[in-house]
Amino acid sequence: MYTRAVDRQVRLRAGITEQMLAHARGAGEIECCGLLAGSCGVITNIFPARNTLDSPAAYQIAPQDLFALFRTMREQGLEHLGIYHSHPSGENAPSPRDIEEAYYPRAVYFILDPRAEALRPTRAFSIRDGSVTELEIVTML
Repeated sequence: MYTRAVDRQVRLRAGITEQMLAHARGAGEIECCGLLAGSCGVITNIFPARNTLDSPAAYQIAPQDLFALFRTMREQGLEHLGIYHSHPSGENAPSPRDIEEAYYPRAVYFILDPRAEALRPTRAFSIRDGSVTELEIVTML
């Protein structure tokens, strides 16, 4: 079951936000990216991926990597619940490209700002049919 946008919340196991931010900060000026999975609407696992575009302004997970990550999720009995990426030098809100390429309408999209001075380094969004709704991030213990 996917986290529904109507809830206006996304639930994560403690530590997931920190893992995403560590990946973003380790990627330097290149956008990081990865998938998120869990069960019962709670994100419990992070699956970092390689940005095949090697770009500071866009990301893409290679199809073979994407298939391997989905296979691993199935093997672990997990559901795909989200996607994350960073905006290393800009605001962590969905760009026009992010909105256009939001191919998983039931997934939650996390956008990270890895800069140390970021006021809101982690934000989450529902992106469906070109419509963007920011979600409240709730950490579960």
